[in-house]
Amino acid sequence: MRLSRASSARLVVAAAAVLTAVAGSTAALGSTAALGSTAALGSTAALGSTASNASHASNASHASDPGTLIVHPAADHVRGAFMAPVPFSDAQCEAVFRIDCYVPDQIEAAYNLPALYGRGVTGKGQTIVVVDAFGSPTIADDLLQFDQYLGLGTPPLRIVQVGHVPTFDSGNGDMIGWADETTLDVEYAHAGAPDAKIVLVEVAKDDLQHLALAVRYAVQHRLGDVISLSWGEPEQALGREFVSSYSSIFSQAASRHITIVASSGDSGAAGQDDQGNYYHYPVANWPATSPFVTAVGGTRLNLNASGARNGLDAAWNDTYSAAVNDFFFGNDGPNPLATGGGKSAYYGRPGYQNGVRNITGNQRGVPDISMSASCSVAVNVFETFTGGQGGWTASCGTSESAPMFAAIIALADQVAGHPLGLVNPALYALAAQHAPGIVAVASGNNTVSFSGRTVHGYSVRRGYNLVTGLGTVNGQYLVPELAHSA
Repeated sequence: MRLSRASSARLVVAAAAVLTAVAGSTAALGSTAALGSTAALGSTAALGSTASNASHASNASHASDPGTLIVHPAADHVRGAFMAPVPFSDAQCEAVFRIDCYVPDQIEAAYNLPALYGRGVTGKGQTIVVVDAFGSPTIADDLLQFDQYLGLGTPPLRIVQVGHVPTFDSGNGDMIGWADETTLDVEYAHAGAPDAKIVLVEVAKDDLQHLALAVRYAVQHRLGDVISLSWGEPEQALGREFVSSYSSIFSQAASRHITIVASSGDSGAAGQDDQGNYYHYPVANWPATSPFVTAVGGTRLNLNASGARNGLDAAWNDTYSAAVNDFFFGNDGPNPLATGGGKSAYYGRPGYQNGVRNITGNQRGVPDISMSASCSVAVNVFETFTGGQGGWTASCGTSESAPMFAAIIALADQVAGHPLGLVNPALYALAAQHAPGIVAVASGNNTVSFSGRTVHGYSVRRGYNLVTGLGTVNGQYLVPELAHSA
């Protein structure tokens, strides 16, 4: 889920996913044989009706075949990206757009990753898999330019196509949105773990069934030990049957010691149904809600002009920021623009969340952890797929935080000398021990408003919460802690 700046009076939002039901069945990609039953994580991890959200889930309207729900950018088309020949400086962004902009070096420093790089912990020998629809026709060249300008060093990039991926159409808004998504995912997975290999899985169709089956393909063929997903939809839009049918993909990944991380969403406590309308009550996004997935939320970095930390981060919520709404939507808002988080309607509480049952109740709570995603503290990406020389543009959303956390896992895998697989039990155990690798988030919430309505979400509190999870990351400590604990 990714937000990117477009020119003209309005800005394309490539992250706030809209669901569109399409007629007809979709062909399975590769083998669709069941991967085995979903093993329970603790006594309450089984998929089933749970507590307060269950009534919403049972009454929810969703497409007759939720697997055919298409994920595409909220805007109907792109009018061309606002780009620069060099990365935007923070001063430039503040002066022109009234937001902050950072380059990867500043993001890496915010999480104390250079301390690891200096010890040779760079992701060497590891592989991060990114799964996106369509991909980008220029991703290899864009990554090279991104690397050369920032001095990161270019990793091997392998592209795997699942199904017959159509030729890129620069007039297709969905393809533009997914190319945006692909660029952010690949560049920031690489930025966090500069020596890790990247495998980009390009999916032939942008519906939920094909995306999920592409994840299955990546697991079955073990394309890498870490898989990063920056897409998802509210469980209520998919329905219990669909979610149950595809749950085994993630349980099998865990059984094979493959870590899967997924964005928690960019619409705060809200989310959209199959008609593109926002729910009027809190929802949570799948596949982030799977107990076998590490759900990654978003924060707003608290840095000074030089990039050094001023203090603790806050939860990402730009819903009520006039400057951000004007930059990304072309109006003063409010528009839902915040970290996703909440309680699953279908998954019970996994055993590793027993210690935070006072927050989650009997349900799976998300997110598990958070990293930078705020649109008021955007990041620079390089892209040329829209034609011409392309350039640098500003981006944000949990499509930034998810690949960055995938990079953290790749670093930890290198230190451990083996793939860590499902890291959630270790994360919750470390938080309970007050390990320094997990850092508290100071404040915030994921309440959002739209069209005169407000969906009241959750607030940051000490310890686990349904906004930023356990908190955020000090990579210098979390990487070795995970390597020794998971």
